[in-house]
Amino acid sequence: MLKDWRVNALWLVFATVAVVSGTLALRRPEFDRLADLHVYVGAVRQAQSGRPLYEYAADNGDPFTYPPFAALVLWPLGWMSESVTRVLWLVAIVAAVAVIAVALAARWEHAPRRQLFAGVLACVLIASAPVQSDLRFGQISIFVVVLTLLDALEITPARWRGVLVGLAAAIKLTPLLFVVFFLLAGRRRDALRAAAAFAGSAVVAAVLLPADSLQFWTASLFSTARVGDMASLGNQSLHAVLGRAGIGAEHRPVVWLLLVAGICALALWRARNLAREGRRAHAAVLVGCATIAASPVSWTHHQVWTVLAGMLLVASAGSARRAAGAFLLVVMTLSLANLTIESATTPGLQFVFSNVRGISVAVICCVGLGGALNARQAARDNDVVLGARSVWARGLTSAAAGIAVFALLPLPPSVDPGLRLNDLDQTRQVFSQMHVCWGDGAGECSRDGSQGGRLLLNYSVGSDGQRSSVEGWVGPRVARLSMRTAPGAPLHAVPIWDLGDGERVFSFTGTNLHYAQFLAYDADDRLIENPPRDLWK
Repeated sequence: MLKDWRVNALWLVFATVAVVSGTLALRRPEFDRLADLHVYVGAVRQAQSGRPLYEYAADNGDPFTYPPFAALVLWPLGWMSESVTRVLWLVAIVAAVAVIAVALAARWEHAPRRQLFAGVLACVLIASAPVQSDLRFGQISIFVVVLTLLDALEITPARWRGVLVGLAAAIKLTPLLFVVFFLLAGRRRDALRAAAAFAGSAVVAAVLLPADSLQFWTASLFSTARVGDMASLGNQSLHAVLGRAGIGAEHRPVVWLLLVAGICALALWRARNLAREGRRAHAAVLVGCATIAASPVSWTHHQVWTVLAGMLLVASAGSARRAAGAFLLVVMTLSLANLTIESATTPGLQFVFSNVRGISVAVICCVGLGGALNARQAARDNDVVLGARSVWARGLTSAAAGIAVFALLPLPPSVDPGLRLNDLDQTRQVFSQMHVCWGDGAGECSRDGSQGGRLLLNYSVGSDGQRSSVEGWVGPRVARLSMRTAPGAPLHAVPIWDLGDGERVFSFTGTNLHYAQFLAYDADDRLIENPPRDLWK
């Protein structure tokens, strides 16, 4: 009776959080209300009118980035009003979260506690950053996870297994990694059905949308700029992490490919072993994490698999795995980048905080979600004595030690790959839209930042949640301006532009501007003063 009460209470909490989250999503400003769903609706309506699908751009400039088969799946959205579509979409996301929780619990090895596990998992998922991002943006990612997970867990009827993975891959390409997993796990028929479903979906799209299919497979697929600002901290892919580590664009593709190949190979090998042990839930989630690692772009709403991995670790035996799972769930709920204390942290620690989700996925793929415990138990059953710590715990300890050393060493700080110093035309456009007057408290008003010559500069900061923009005015004493994005980082020369009437300005955008230090120099190239460091205060 107690168990039933706890399960019911958990699902009540889940429903409450879902209703509150959905209501908040619908109450956001119109321009930011389920913005990705708005792209889907607009793109589908454009295709229905006979115009090119991949030439569509929403009011904020966002294009349609998915394969053409995804547009066919979303086709009914073009027939409904967007206000109705928003409500139905949010309800569908909440239902998808419940399906994921129940499906994963059904394949969890501890049968007596499956209902309780499903309730806890549902609550954790609905509160996590990936699902909250799905709700906020009206994303399709959660449905791709549902399709893939049902097939990977062998919940779908035997003669149809693999078809859902093929359909999911036709909507978003990353589930194709599950086809490789099916082959390695001995599920050859499932792999064949998945490949056939994927190819068949592409053919259907080519027949119904021939021009759009040609455009996607020959051009749009390879245009990474279409998916958003790759340098944004919201992109936690390994490719983005390498960029923020300072690896140049000329070498990054090779390094990324080698790293992804090794990480995915290790994850697939571990997943195959888990599948052979009968641990289907762990195997499926591990491959799902590998799809995140393999993707060149990994936004928050893509990372549902990481939350599932954290829950499986928390529900495992062994203090090391439980601690790792708890940390992972915190990371996937809160942003550790916000915990950075600018002047008191090393560049290495800033890097770890800013890229902790991408690093965590790589560690999961390499260390795994289990298997070592089964080996340990088998050894005990056969009177074989192992060391005090399992192989998994040793691997986790080694990974944590490596990250800690990296964070504490005085490593060269990573540059901000998203830093863009605006030229004169861009700066003129920025300031043409601004009407700011800086007062000195004595009735004087100046936009040149001088305020009677007492101040060197003034600046304002804006942010859309992914990028930061800085606009400022400098006084007549400033002949040259420099800026560094992290303690000890190389200095960037900030161009100062004269807009006329003594209005000397600068502007730039970036992604890692939690810390920025300005250095102002006079006409004799002497440092005048260090203005405040923290752009956010």
